[in-house]
Amino acid sequence: MIRFFENYSLKDHNTFGIDAKAKYFFEFTEVQDLAVFLRDNKSWRDEKLIVLGEGSNILFLNDFDGLLIHPKVPGIFSVHEDRQCEWIEAGAGELWDDLVEYAVAYGLGGVENLSLIPGKVGAAPVQNIGAYGQEVCAVVEKVKGFDLEKEEITEFKAEECRFAYRDSVFKSHLKNRFIITSVVFRLEKFPEFKLGYGDLEAKVKEKGDVNLHTIRKAVIEIRSSKLPDVKELGNAGSFFKNPVVEASLAERLKAEFETLPVYPAGEGKAKMAAGWLIEQAGWKGVREGNVGVHEKQALVLVNHGNATGKEVWDFSEKIKQSVYAKFGVELEREVNCV
Repeated sequence: MIRFFENYSLKDHNTFGIDAKAKYFFEFTEVQDLAVFLRDNKSWRDEKLIVLGEGSNILFLNDFDGLLIHPKVPGIFSVHEDRQCEWIEAGAGELWDDLVEYAVAYGLGGVENLSLIPGKVGAAPVQNIGAYGQEVCAVVEKVKGFDLEKEEITEFKAEECRFAYRDSVFKSHLKNRFIITSVVFRLEKFPEFKLGYGDLEAKVKEKGDVNLHTIRKAVIEIRSSKLPDVKELGNAGSFFKNPVVEASLAERLKAEFETLPVYPAGEGKAKMAAGWLIEQAGWKGVREGNVGVHEKQALVLVNHGNATGKEVWDFSEKIKQSVYAKFGVELEREVNCV
């Protein structure tokens, strides 16, 4: 199935609820439909281009004057298994949490800590989503899609994806050139659970035995208690990345601010909690007009009404400057700004 529109409203296609429009909007459910569309419509090659899933990690600063491609490829199914693992392929258009629910239901580990993260499967490797000590790069086997430059269907093995903290080749070198249509995940039949992040272990043990189901329930409960529902309050989840800094700087700040959460990041680096920095800089729960910081989670910026992308951007700049002035730490936006 394909759909094509001109001057198309994106308000329902970004979780911030920004009322921007796309000059052209193309949606497809089969990769062959995308190939045919691009082959038969060479004029679109001259347009600006962006690929959009659920829009859970994007901020539109203005209307988009170009072609927006929306992959809606469905399906979650097993493609191979052995004694230790099962390989699951999921279409880019599937909701990420539906994949996690599927994995847990079938006793497959590796993504349970990533429960309730908003967005589609196709966006997961782009952002290398992560939470509670798990990152999706650890279970990605291959990423399938369409290369716009070569005009051909192709795939990338995990080692070719250049995964890093909230980053991948799809977010940098191949941004808006490679359209992900499905992802193959290698999930564990006998997983080792990761419970050492935050208050996850205590919450899991409240629910009884430690298993995939109790971990998923605990993560959902924690996230639901801290993060606003995008259906009720527009947001894009974590707006800023947790900064990775020199370990020496983290040690100096930890000596001055004892409650600062610091985690080893390897190679003489340390990761600090951006939400803590923002809260200590006095921004938690602050509102300016239509934009604000969520009252329960300082890492989340929210749209209280009819905010524009520019309003959100300007507000985030104030937060960045304030945190840098207090701690000497530069925050980087996790949200993609267009």
